[in-house]
Amino acid sequence: MYNFGWGALFVLVNFALFLACYRLFGKNGLYAWIGAAVVLANIQVVKTIEMFGLVMTLGNTIYGTIYLTTDLINEKYGQKEAKKAVWFGFFILIMSTVIMQMALKFTPAESDFAQGSLETIFGLMPRIALGSLAAYAVSQTLDVQVFSRLKRKYPERNKLWLRLNGSIGLSQLVDTLVFCTIAFAGAEGYPWDVWWQIALTTYLIKFVISVACTPVIYIARSFRFEDESKVEGLSSKG
Repeated sequence: MYNFGWGALFVLVNFALFLACYRLFGKNGLYAWIGAAVVLANIQVVKTIEMFGLVMTLGNTIYGTIYLTTDLINEKYGQKEAKKAVWFGFFILIMSTVIMQMALKFTPAESDFAQGSLETIFGLMPRIALGSLAAYAVSQTLDVQVFSRLKRKYPERNKLWLRLNGSIGLSQLVDTLVFCTIAFAGAEGYPWDVWWQIALTTYLIKFVISVACTPVIYIARSFRFEDESKVEGLSSKG
């Protein structure tokens, strides 16, 4: 039960920091959050935990907030900005992978104590990163497209929950299947029974996180920023 209680607090902290990032830095904060989240998610995913007798990976919460972020951008700033945010995250993921793989190739000093730990965390990075890149590109593009179509079909402000959960529910199913297949299928230490547990629990957690995101995105949508209000005012006059 410890992992469940700590996990609930972990989710709340992630959401609170997401809202703080947006409240403090506006739209730029959303891009910054995506950049940080794609890196943290791919570090956390290396660690597996048990909850209710099932094996699952960390990283699902912070990764779920990426969908929350792109959907919020789509909702408030449009599909074009959402696509830009997706590709921004894609670039950050490639950049961090390349830089860390090059960093590992340096010969450490005799007094160095970090090389082993870095290899443990980032040694799996190429395969995990490949899975992440493929899953991220496919699922995030799908999420933006589905959200935009639902937004056109159900444009009412009170239907945001439908747009959010409809797009995330489908895109995260695709994301889970693509990522778990590339990152873990057949890998040492991940037999098929563990793979199925990871895939199943990963999607279930992502689905729960997407539902929990609903009140968060309503709160975030209510934020107003002076510079954005001026731009909207000038646009309406034009």
